[in-house]
Amino acid sequence: MQLQTTKQTAEHLRSATEKKPTSRRTEILVNTAMTAGCNAEKMSIWCIRIHHLLFIFGGTLTICSEMPHCEVVKRIGFFGYCNLTGIPFVQNNIKRLVLTENYISELNATSFPVLDSLYFLLVNAQKTEKLTIRNHSFRNLPKLIELDVSYNRMLILDPDALAGMSKLENLLLYYNRLNGSILENDYFKDLKSLEYVDLSSNEITYLKPHPIFYYLHNFHLLQLKHNQISRICEGDLLSFERKFFTVMDLSSNDLSRQDATDWKSCGKPFRNIGFNTLVLGENGLKVEQVESICNSLNGITMMQLKIRNHIMGPGFGHQNFKDPDNSTFAGMKNSNLQILDISKGSIFTLHPYTFANLSDLVLLNLAENKINRIDKDAFYGLLELQHLNLSGNLLGEIYESAFFGIPNVKIILLQQNHIGAIQYGTFQNLENLEFLDLSDNAIKTIAFYDYITYIKFIMLGSNKLRTVDSQSMNTAYLDMTQNNLENLGVLYKLSHSPTLQIIIMKHNRLSYCISDKTMNKSNSLRHLDLSDNMIQLVWEKPQCLDIFHDLPLLEILYLDNNHFILLPGGIFNGLSSLKNLSLSFNSLTFISPGTLPANLEVLDLSNNLLYSPSPDLFTSLHLLDIRRNNFYCDCSLVTFINWIQEEMNTTNATLVGSPNDFYCSFPPELAYELLYNITTDVCDEDLVLVPLKISLFLFTTTIISIFITSTIIYNHFRGAFFGLYKRLINLLLTAQKTGDTPDVYQYDAYLCYSKKDFQWVQSSLLENLDAHYCEKNLFHLCFEERDFVPGEDHIMNIRQAIWNSRKTICIVTKHFLKDGWCVEAFNCAHSRYFTDLKDVLIMVVVGTLSSFELKRYRPIRAFVQRSRYLKWPEDSQDVDWFLGNLSYKILQEQKVKDTDQQVANKPNALELKTVATIS
Repeated sequence: MQLQTTKQTAEHLRSATEKKPTSRRTEILVNTAMTAGCNAEKMSIWCIRIHHLLFIFGGTLTICSEMPHCEVVKRIGFFGYCNLTGIPFVQNNIKRLVLTENYISELNATSFPVLDSLYFLLVNAQKTEKLTIRNHSFRNLPKLIELDVSYNRMLILDPDALAGMSKLENLLLYYNRLNGSILENDYFKDLKSLEYVDLSSNEITYLKPHPIFYYLHNFHLLQLKHNQISRICEGDLLSFERKFFTVMDLSSNDLSRQDATDWKSCGKPFRNIGFNTLVLGENGLKVEQVESICNSLNGITMMQLKIRNHIMGPGFGHQNFKDPDNSTFAGMKNSNLQILDISKGSIFTLHPYTFANLSDLVLLNLAENKINRIDKDAFYGLLELQHLNLSGNLLGEIYESAFFGIPNVKIILLQQNHIGAIQYGTFQNLENLEFLDLSDNAIKTIAFYDYITYIKFIMLGSNKLRTVDSQSMNTAYLDMTQNNLENLGVLYKLSHSPTLQIIIMKHNRLSYCISDKTMNKSNSLRHLDLSDNMIQLVWEKPQCLDIFHDLPLLEILYLDNNHFILLPGGIFNGLSSLKNLSLSFNSLTFISPGTLPANLEVLDLSNNLLYSPSPDLFTSLHLLDIRRNNFYCDCSLVTFINWIQEEMNTTNATLVGSPNDFYCSFPPELAYELLYNITTDVCDEDLVLVPLKISLFLFTTTIISIFITSTIIYNHFRGAFFGLYKRLINLLLTAQKTGDTPDVYQYDAYLCYSKKDFQWVQSSLLENLDAHYCEKNLFHLCFEERDFVPGEDHIMNIRQAIWNSRKTICIVTKHFLKDGWCVEAFNCAHSRYFTDLKDVLIMVVVGTLSSFELKRYRPIRAFVQRSRYLKWPEDSQDVDWFLGNLSYKILQEQKVKDTDQQVANKPNALELKTVATIS
């Protein structure tokens, strides 16, 4: 049985309008259709047209929602927010031009080149004080369909400003501070194709359209909301006579200033004008004014009248304004009105025969008033009524006589009231009723349902039901979401309703199961939603383990968030038709083989605690959601990991989600590691290596024990060990220094440093390394203060010191980096590296210098990228160790790498440059 309702159509239309931005024209049409809900057969063609408009306008603007900036893309010029003062140059094949939020102050006959293909032009929201449109400004745009010059601080139009646009259909002029002269004069004389004009949010105080509107035969949409129109009299709209308006919107004006007497004296301002929809809401209209308006509309053909946000009715606890009565809408008797919207007001009581003169009414919207009482025969005469909306009122109880007079009604909306009691037989005579919404009330019993023959859809969500006390639920769709139901056994009772196909019982308190009935094997149940309950407590007792065994037609079962830890064996036996099962947001750690139904196609196990699921459970599925589980990534999960990786590489994948949704939770060292990236090759050898694990454990334990013991001994006797090590190094260095090989260098090392660092260099290095300072020292060092030739060119002294020394030691400090001679000496020493093909440069960094500071200088950066440098220790006990390491570096002969040798063979690898000293 196909379950389709007019509500679904309306919901689909509502979702479409929310997802896609629409034009102003489409918004008006959508609002009109939304009120109707597209519920009546007479409105079916209208609904189809609305969907087409949504597709065309919504789709077009969706493309433009993320616009490029100041360029033409696919024949659309995106020049909004470009600070333009004039029209930019564009190709003549452009279709749409957007000039929003610029500084254009004037348009004239030469502003636009010939653009034969331009259909849409937006010059709205200019940042100038005013926008002036001169005569014939759009003469070069012969095919323009839509013009938007809205949202300007002030719009000034010359008499022939709109001349030449015979193809224009939509004209948007809202928020421009325009007055009534825009309609009173002949600005629109050349707009032969005009269909829609938006003049909302201007300063229009009167309506006297120019006779030119006689000849605008396609004109049928007029938007005038949020103006200051306070009076409309007979003759004012003479130019609109014999026209049929799809929508004329006069909402949010000052029509309340025209009292009932004025309306009577003004005659019939809408004489000989036809309407699909006339909108008069948000005008603060009282009952007397509405009655006068309806009298002035006597004989006017109209499908829909909208008077939302009125002040009819006294509201709760007041008597200052009247409720509508049988005379209020009497003037509409001959108008064939099908839709009346008087929602969002203060109506308190629906008096008898209030709508008796509206015999053609199909939809009546009374939502969001203060209705507390429905008198008998309040809806008398509405024999054609199909949709009644009473939601959002103050109804506390519904009596049997409430709905007399509407035998053909199909939809009744009573949600968001305070209904606690419904008299037996209230809906008994409504044989055509298909949809009844009683959600969000205070209903504690549904015994009234025993007197109902059949309602296809019944909504009882967000009430105070504790049990199902009706003997039979003659419905196809039953929604009891968010009630106080605790006994899962109500399902046994509901199964005896032969027409029931869909049951929604989510967000209840189902925690035990007691029933004096068994499951009816002939039930028609196809969809069951038990999400967000406590069924784990039921099955722990254990109770009702056979609750699903006799549901042979069930196709969809939702059991999300029921605190399941383990599914009882055979719990799904008998679900031979089940296709979709959802078990998400539970605490399942394991699923036994054979638990899931054989014919299952879609399974949701996301957000559980599954450690090591077997892929064999999912072989028959078409779709599986197993994201965000607590996978334990060891070798027992290898089969599942391999299956996940195969699924991710398959085009027709079963899994829902991306690789980032499948990750390890345990062990801790693999937490959040993606299953897709895990290698399982090691697990193939794991079984072979099992006999060696004990031996490896013992060996590892022994090694760790020895290491810990050695570390403790070393920490206690480190001074003695270092003394022995130092003596050994000194012997080796002495032997190497006094060997038979003759030394070809005058110095062992040239010490390069900034003069500002001399005191530190002398105390820290010279006194510990240079033989002239101490006979025990091994090296003959070269440094500027002692060994440079006075009067000699400084650069020559540096060159001779570098080439006459075995090594060059650069003491890099902050002073060093600021000294041009030091940096030049470093560069020269670095160049020798490529000449001798030996590592002759030793760099010692002293102080807190960051890597960024070092790499600012090209030669230092090149050295750091190629070689390691030494850093002066911060702890004084490590100084001797450092000096020993430095001594070894001085004596060490190290050849360059092959790659560096190739660089050296290239000419001009490094060039010496003259630099200035930085003081």
